[in-house]
Amino acid sequence: MEQQVEIPQRPERKFLPENIQIDSWDTIEPYFKDLLDREIGSADELRTWMHDRSELESVISEDIGWRYINMTRWTDNEDYSQAYRDFVQKIQPLIAPFSDKLNKKAMDSPYIKALEKEEGYDIMIREIRKEIDIFREKNIPLFTEIQTETQRYGQLTGAMTVEVDDTEMTLQQAAVILQETDRSRRKEVYEKIAARRLQDSEKLDSLYDKLIELRTEVAKNAGFKNFRDYKFKSMGRFDYTPADCFDFHKSVREEVVPMLNDLARDRKEKMKLDKLRPYDKAVDPLGRDSLKPFRDSKELTNRTIEVFKRLDPFLGQCLEIMREMGHLDLESRKGKAPGGYNYPLAEIGVPFIFMNATSTLRDMVTILHEGGHAVHSFLTRELELNDFKHTPSEVAELASMSMELISMDHWDLFFPDSDDLKRAKTEHLEQLIETLPWVAVIDKFQHWIYEHPEHSHEERISEWNDILSQFSDDITDWSGYEKNKDYLWQKQLHLYEVPFYYIEYGMAQLGAVAVWKNFKEDNRKGLEGYMNALRLGYTRSIPQVYEAANIRFDFSRDYIRELMQFVRDELAAIGE
Repeated sequence: MEQQVEIPQRPERKFLPENIQIDSWDTIEPYFKDLLDREIGSADELRTWMHDRSELESVISEDIGWRYINMTRWTDNEDYSQAYRDFVQKIQPLIAPFSDKLNKKAMDSPYIKALEKEEGYDIMIREIRKEIDIFREKNIPLFTEIQTETQRYGQLTGAMTVEVDDTEMTLQQAAVILQETDRSRRKEVYEKIAARRLQDSEKLDSLYDKLIELRTEVAKNAGFKNFRDYKFKSMGRFDYTPADCFDFHKSVREEVVPMLNDLARDRKEKMKLDKLRPYDKAVDPLGRDSLKPFRDSKELTNRTIEVFKRLDPFLGQCLEIMREMGHLDLESRKGKAPGGYNYPLAEIGVPFIFMNATSTLRDMVTILHEGGHAVHSFLTRELELNDFKHTPSEVAELASMSMELISMDHWDLFFPDSDDLKRAKTEHLEQLIETLPWVAVIDKFQHWIYEHPEHSHEERISEWNDILSQFSDDITDWSGYEKNKDYLWQKQLHLYEVPFYYIEYGMAQLGAVAVWKNFKEDNRKGLEGYMNALRLGYTRSIPQVYEAANIRFDFSRDYIRELMQFVRDELAAIGE
């Protein structure tokens, strides 16, 4: 019998009715007007005003959250797609002007200086000033069009299937076969997946063209030279610049890419191959069957909960609550959007995890990753304002990537066989090494894209291949698959849906290694630092949150070398 857990209740509303349903703009407009027209006569009244605004924004955020979740769970359900479009096209554009007016009302208040001295409010007020700086009313219809266009990416990719052994499979399901030991079968399935992706390459190219055009127009309207510079401001990147990103790229190229070559060379030798091909990269190099950490989504859920419990009972309870509330949708199926995410639900404070699990090690790591995000949501539930809970992605990804690593001591729950356990840990750390160069590729590509928005398709392919070559091993032979390589970037949904949200994975991966290093030195102290950092939400700057975890926000070559040496040492220890 599974132990019953106490299901959290959303806090009692003090501003909006308990039974409000957002079915049109008319439902919520009176509350925006109330906030806009209200007289504020003291610092306490300004604080109450902030709380009421936070409640309104939380209710709206959770409403759009469920619309997005339902749309991605069932991309072939037109009702869900329409519900999302209705919000994006008919409600969201009307919220934006009010949000700008409310921001200005707050900043014009003589009592704002008193609040700015308080913990968390200083960070939030910095964000409000930034929002005022970049807001342009003429961008509202462009944002609506952009969100409508990005929806097409999920529809196109969610519909991609291939037939293998007379069975229709999603590309995620088919990709599992690339771990099988039969090389000719891997080659056949790889080519089917590649061909299916190329089938829609022109549509995805055209979609990207449209998004680049719209985003560039948004940036120009707001007075920026390009969309990259606009996006850095809009994302609130107060703690680093594009130049820091370029330093990260350089450090990764110099310190991590040589490790990629070592891994590829070792793989080629172990497999006794004349040529290492793209379809040889996922299979076990010693010819062992692929690891199967779980049979189905139920087993994946149960084992993950137990891993979290071993780390700390509270962590396990977070996932138990999500399971009881039906906030987990883990298995891959036709009509489901690709990828995975943890969607924070602002009012209830219990997030939703979406992913496409089949039965692989990568799937196991994904639930641990998204589970780290989920824990973050629980640890920030009680923070005073909704804005305090919205952490920048450099912090959000620290939560998830650290969980992947600090949970490794308990992976025996998935791999009771000691040899399988060693394999799993080795494969994950090798994947970590491969992640940093790929992050650099995607980030550097985006800088070029938006610095050169008028580029042709041919120039885009050329630049993509040039950047990819800087961060790839020089062992893998791509001959015959050049066109597939030309369009590898189309697999990365971030380019379409959340531009410039990718460098954070690299920054947070370095931070996660540092958290893990602390954890290995002292489990209790390391976990305590991790959880203390997450509890801060966004009431501190990014460097201060990292400091709370007893780590550094640092992209220097020396620091990357130090952390990568630790990873090398851990890999060596696993192999002993």
